[in-house]
Amino acid sequence: MTPQKLLPVEKCSLGCPILDCCMGGGIPCNSITEIVAESGSGKTQFCLQLSLRAQLPPILGGLSASSLYLYTEFPFPTRRLQQLSSALQSQYPQIFVNNYDPCDGIFLQSVNTADELLDIMPQVESFLENSKTRLPVRVIVIDSMAALFRAEFDNTASDLIRRSSLFFKISGKLKEFANRFNLVVLVTNQVMDVVDSGEGVNEIRIGNLNGMYSSGRRISPALGLSWANCVNSRLFLSKDEYEGGSVGGGESGFLSRETRRRLHVVFAPHLPGLSCEFVIRREGVSGVNR
Repeated sequence: MTPQKLLPVEKCSLGCPILDCCMGGGIPCNSITEIVAESGSGKTQFCLQLSLRAQLPPILGGLSASSLYLYTEFPFPTRRLQQLSSALQSQYPQIFVNNYDPCDGIFLQSVNTADELLDIMPQVESFLENSKTRLPVRVIVIDSMAALFRAEFDNTASDLIRRSSLFFKISGKLKEFANRFNLVVLVTNQVMDVVDSGEGVNEIRIGNLNGMYSSGRRISPALGLSWANCVNSRLFLSKDEYEGGSVGGGESGFLSRETRRRLHVVFAPHLPGLSCEFVIRREGVSGVNR
């Protein structure tokens, strides 16, 4: 065992004690963490918040680091990033002095296909090695991985083999970078509905949950079992609507509907199967106790 293996793993805080407690202190370095959820659940919100807060010093839960953000969903949410950046500047004016904008510490790159992602890995490696950025790059975000494979591959044996091969090649390079440069690697994944109730790949239990449910539907992560074996940790974001209180009162009043979101640890080598509720506000994502 090398001396590096004996050292505690660095983690990047999301800036909320409830979320950090659920994740054992934050998103860990030296591994691949996946966030899986249906659209509109908050995957990108977590990615943006992590990318910004990584720039904080370790004493404030950050890594004193810049981020490389590879996005596959268009358009990129620039306005939301600027909103979160302004909130962070207001929270830590002593850190972001001389009108420094935290957005400048996030380097964006669009990616359209899985083959393109694999092809740019040498450029990513060179960027990590030789970047002249204000802060070293120690966070890689891929948002989302599933979008790269959504339309390119048919359900044929040859395409499934090629797809699995790309999974392992891409994740192998990401793990190499994570270990070599002590990076946080955060990827997002989409979901698909579980249609049948019989046995099959959708019914295989992976991790702490008997089943994954969101918006009243049973779902499973996209990309299947092969990709599940490529990530070190999987987090699941669920959302469901509940009836709130009466609005307006009287006969003309109506019941409001409230969306509740939860973060679940599906599997992670360093975590039990915890979960917590969270909300998305103007200033960012934060956990709540109910």
